[in-house]
Amino acid sequence: MSEPIDEGRTASDAEELREQVERTRHELGRTVEALADKADVKARGRAKAAEVKDRAAHTAGEWRHKAAEGAARLRDGLPGTVTEKASRATGQARATAAKAGHVWDEKAPDPVRAKAAQATRVAWRYPALLAAAAAAAVWLVRRRRR
Repeated sequence: MSEPIDEGRTASDAEELREQVERTRHELGRTVEALADKADVKARGRAKAAEVKDRAAHTAGEWRHKAAEGAARLRDGLPGTVTEKASRATGQARATAAKAGHVWDEKAPDPVRAKAAQATRVAWRYPALLAAAAAAAVWLVRRRRR
């Protein structure tokens, strides 16, 4: 099976054998680690999920950048008067909304404000419900005008 040990071997032969055994042990250790890594399905799944997440974040960043570039090109292509008018209209809308908020705070009774606050919380929590209510309100208004 195996060759008998030669009593006549020199010390250098023994040292070579020890080095060969160490190399073999080291290679075997790396092989076992590689097999263990392949067998660890959870770790591989986490690594793949992290890779997909990073790729998605990178793609989303690229899309955001392209959208910002497109918006800038569109803004740059508009005549100055359109941009100015839009800016003025935005400012006026904000000012009017702030003024309405102040009037509401001053004149609305406490129970009405409490109900409105509750409705606002519900609307933020359930936007589909808000959309349905708005659609129903629009339908009712149009129906009454006819």
